[in-house]
Amino acid sequence: QVQLVESGGGLVQPGGSLRLSCAASGFTFSKYAMSWYRQAPGKERELVAAITSAGGSTNYADSVKGRFTISRDNAKNTVYLQMNSLKPEDTALYYCNAQATIFLRNYDYWGQGTQVTVSS
Repeated sequence: QVQLVESGGGLVQPGGSLRLSCAASGFTFSKYAMSWYRQAPGKERELVAAITSAGGSTNYADSVKGRFTISRDNAKNTVYLQMNSLKPEDTALYYCNAQATIFLRNYDYWGQGTQVTVSS
């Protein structure tokens, strides 16, 4: 059974930091590119950061560049999102996503999300 379980969200003051984790199980984690998305109330889900299967390449939304860092530990089947200098506009439900194409078949898995609220 495929599972992506996010954790680490919470309430933080502007300028603060949080570290999100996404623990994966039920599939070969090291074969999947991993991403973090977020969705604020009334807005569409947007890509925040992505990392390739081996961790050699990352990509970030312009709005988080220089503040957020995505990383992964394939030995622990976990992907992380370190979020620094948080702003109120970072408030959203953050989702973990796993994607791969294996033998021409596309796989796409989502977690349930973890809430991040940035407020004083």
